[in-house]
Amino acid sequence: MPINASEKIIIALDVPEKGIALDLVRSLPRAQTFKVGLRLFTSEGPSFLANLLSLGKNIFLDLKLHDIPNTVADTVRVCAGYGVRMMTLHTSGGREMMEKAAEAALETAGRLNQPKPLLLGVTILTSLKNEQIEEIGMPPDTDAQVVRLAKLAAESGLDGIVCSPREIELVKKAVGKDFLVVSPGIRPAWAAAQDQKRILTPAQAVEKGADFLVIGRPVIADPSPPDALDRIIREISA
Repeated sequence: MPINASEKIIIALDVPEKGIALDLVRSLPRAQTFKVGLRLFTSEGPSFLANLLSLGKNIFLDLKLHDIPNTVADTVRVCAGYGVRMMTLHTSGGREMMEKAAEAALETAGRLNQPKPLLLGVTILTSLKNEQIEEIGMPPDTDAQVVRLAKLAAESGLDGIVCSPREIELVKKAVGKDFLVVSPGIRPAWAAAQDQKRILTPAQAVEKGADFLVIGRPVIADPSPPDALDRIIREISA
């Protein structure tokens, strides 16, 4: 579990290629965990993960897996073998998919004699609002849908979920304080919201019980990423 402000922060490497990403990582010695999403992983492949590990960093592999249960389980085995600390899959893939993923993560960790990666279920993307989830056939109640999916994830053996900071308290109340909540949609008061809809500041998210905060553009797009990160750490610590 995170114990201080810097450990709670996950820096999102939302950049197009390895050189830019590694320059950012080297410029942020206070950051311990970095998110690798679909674009960067597709561009650079698994070898980039080895680069991060060689720099002593933790990896949050955010591929949001969503497929038939056996395919997801096999993919989790491969990703666990990379030595990632966390990885994501869509809770809307259903109970069997999540159960098989949890079994695969545990089995692979035991076979390789390494820590089991934390499996995090993506609930409702922070870019979506009630009217948009209604368009795809869900009840137009984001809060209720996030809680429903969080309960299903916990019952299926996942370690936590990804949800917007506005649902943190609801999830903690419904599932328990030990169930991890990772929150994107974090924007300091001095940063623009951009394409995120359900957002809070870092301090507000921590007050509500977030275990980890995913922060990208407010840091990586700042003229001085180290200074931006320091400002966020001070805000959380205060």
